[in-house]
Amino acid sequence: MVSKRRLVVWALWLFGLAVLLHVRTANAAPWETDLGDRLQAALSGGSLLFSYGLAFLGGIATSLTPCVYPLIPITVSLFGARDVPRLAAMGLAACYVGGIAVTYSALGLVVGFFGGQFGAILVNPWVIVPLALFFLVLSASMFGAFELSLPGAWQAKLSSVGGKGPLGAFLMGLVAGIVAAPCTGPPLAALLAFVSTKRSVFLGGSLLFVYALGIGVLFFVLAGFALKLPKSGRWMDGVKAVFGVVMIVAALYYLRNVLPRLRDYGQSTGTFLAVHAGLLVVGVALGGLTRSFSDGGLLAVRKGAGVLLLVVGLYGGVAWTLAPRGSLVWLTDEAQAVRLARAEGKPLVIDFRADWCVPCKQMENVTFAAPEVERELRRFVLLRIDTTPLTDDLVALQKRYESTVLPSVLVYSRTGQRTGWLREYTPPDGFLKLLLKTE
Repeated sequence: MVSKRRLVVWALWLFGLAVLLHVRTANAAPWETDLGDRLQAALSGGSLLFSYGLAFLGGIATSLTPCVYPLIPITVSLFGARDVPRLAAMGLAACYVGGIAVTYSALGLVVGFFGGQFGAILVNPWVIVPLALFFLVLSASMFGAFELSLPGAWQAKLSSVGGKGPLGAFLMGLVAGIVAAPCTGPPLAALLAFVSTKRSVFLGGSLLFVYALGIGVLFFVLAGFALKLPKSGRWMDGVKAVFGVVMIVAALYYLRNVLPRLRDYGQSTGTFLAVHAGLLVVGVALGGLTRSFSDGGLLAVRKGAGVLLLVVGLYGGVAWTLAPRGSLVWLTDEAQAVRLARAEGKPLVIDFRADWCVPCKQMENVTFAAPEVERELRRFVLLRIDTTPLTDDLVALQKRYESTVLPSVLVYSRTGQRTGWLREYTPPDGFLKLLLKTE
């Protein structure tokens, strides 16, 4: 019989594989400004619905980490161990989870409101390096270097917030997210970075709300079924190892913005992906997810080698999704591109982008790489302006073209008239129509 620990480990790795495949194959519809259009896109099974599903699964995965376990005695005393009807217990659980959801949703609303300004912060070395170090510290904790949790006195004080009843449950839920904070780093940072590129208050609040609901599944189970969960112990090593690897890869991902070697690593070929998938398999076989560094000796060495291969393999998969596709040649000097377009009487396309901008990557890897779009773009002069890192000259250039928010793709005719301006992800068909009408 397959052990519970192995089931959890493989479930989390399948979740990670689903994320990787989605990033590679996503071809989402434009992000409309109308709320009804957003809901329609979700109901039609588009990329938006998939994003909500991943946020929910990420919340569930977070609830399986040691940071959430200190909340269990609190919640059991609140609604899981009382002699009350199950319906009443579920109501208290809903209030408690509602408090958690309000905490995270508020954060999502703030990031959605400020939009690209949040993403721009993530390319500043003074922000990136401490953030990467923070992820590495969290990773060390997941691998057993030290125990990461709020001090016992803090937990006791937080557990006394609110009192009894629905209001008390809600107030306790508001602070519960603080207790779980040490383990929310990678999934929460990924969600916020995604929200920042969409510049949507609705998306920011709703996506973080769904993430909080995922965390709350555990508490609904406690309230509805009064199940006795296994004690925190060795069975969670696999879960912690997965999060440890993900945190290291998250640190490397953010360091791409300041380390050229990390940024240039990666190819879009099937061979590159197959090699790194093989490294993942070997890393698992060596015990990167199941063994412990506390075993000592050769077993600890095997664990370390397995973790290293898992990190390289997973980062290689991320680099594969970000690697440029297509054979188009883009200029990088604005003055040179404008002179060339005027001298040869050609139309001009200007693409403002950044490494942290998810829609920019979609435009590059999906829209620009589409064969029919590539063929049409060959009659244009192509200019790509990478705002990573953002210098004073780039800021001035962005202001001149009114492109301070990303993505921003501008299309100019032979006479220098602007015929199109894309400020959100646009699929190949929509972009092709714009190109065909530009002379």
